[in-house]
Amino acid sequence: MNSAPLLEFDPTPEALIEPSKLVKPLDVPERCVITFFQDVLNRLRRRFKTRVIAKQQSEIGDHPLYEIKYKRQRLAVLHPGIGAPLAVGLLEEVIARGCRKFIVCGGCGVLNREIAVGHLIVPTSAVRDEGTSYHYLPASREVSANAHAVQVIEDVLKRNNVAYVTGKTWTTDAIYRETPNKIKHRQTEGCICVEMEASALFAVAQFRNVTLGQILYGGDDVSGLEWDHRGWNKQRAVREELFWLAAEAALQL
Repeated sequence: MNSAPLLEFDPTPEALIEPSKLVKPLDVPERCVITFFQDVLNRLRRRFKTRVIAKQQSEIGDHPLYEIKYKRQRLAVLHPGIGAPLAVGLLEEVIARGCRKFIVCGGCGVLNREIAVGHLIVPTSAVRDEGTSYHYLPASREVSANAHAVQVIEDVLKRNNVAYVTGKTWTTDAIYRETPNKIKHRQTEGCICVEMEASALFAVAQFRNVTLGQILYGGDDVSGLEWDHRGWNKQRAVREELFWLAAEAALQL
């Protein structure tokens, strides 16, 4: 028996509580943008015709699944909360509703200070330093992003003349335990950024056989001995542009 419960992966495909039995499938768009930008969602609701097509619920309240029309196509939009467990739970329910192709957009800390605030990052893999992904895939150090989704994202960014880098991200549950030793270790193994959800989202997508890719923008700098906030969450124009780039990529999946 493994000493850590997280390593006790059970490949049984059906759990006691299955999302498909908990929520009903709906007439939802096949493609969905998952965005961590509540400010962008607020502006979206004010400026565009949005429709709430479903409401996921948790103890912190409702998590609406919106529908918009973009380039004459239907597109679902969801804020997944913060952290891998909640994001995965909401993703599971949206998959059960009927969405199948996802682009996620959010911010991240950078492990390389040369990555400027607002510069885009396309994760190609993620170090699994969170707990949720271990319930979806056997234990491993990393999980890869969907190759097709990565290619579509890159095509969209190139077509729009948007600079970006690709690389490995470090997904961790504990934002207040990014110690200097751990940061150095992740840098050594090739991580260029850090966030809280990517590895779990990649794992769920593989388990549920859906397509999911992610685009991040460089935020605070955690690469040195002192943290530099860099005003990362006030990049209004970057966040807005990133949402629409994610929407364009979602329609191309």
